[in-house]
Amino acid sequence: ATLVRKVDIPGIYQSAEAINRLIGREIALGIASEHILLAGFSQGGVIALHAGLRYPKKLAGIVALSTYLPTVEQLKSEGSATNYSTPIFMAHGILDSVVDIETAKAAFDSLEALEYQIKWHDYLMEHSVCVEEIHHIAAFINSCFHQA
Repeated sequence: ATLVRKVDIPGIYQSAEAINRLIGREIALGIASEHILLAGFSQGGVIALHAGLRYPKKLAGIVALSTYLPTVEQLKSEGSATNYSTPIFMAHGILDSVVDIETAKAAFDSLEALEYQIKWHDYLMEHSVCVEEIHHIAAFINSCFHQA
């Protein structure tokens, strides 16, 4: 049975604010925003996408694993033009019983339709991470930081 949950939209915004403060602190320490990549798994993926695509300064990339995006409608008006071209790695287990793959694919399709630079990957796994996926994530992260 698929878990039906009420989405805590205010909580997503609060968590994204916390991420914004963390990013701000790194920038204050001298790290360029373009050298910051957001990554999240499951609920963390929601926050990585929501915060990253609304962040006003350019980010290196976003890794969104086994997740979805309940705030895609808000993103249409709140998305940051600066991160419109930020590469996004979205991955999911086809056997995931926690976050339904259809929900994840719907988020991907919406972001792709909005012309974000997003790539979809799926793996024969449940709500977890596998070795093949880790290799793909590593290649993605390397590509984000080697776009001289």
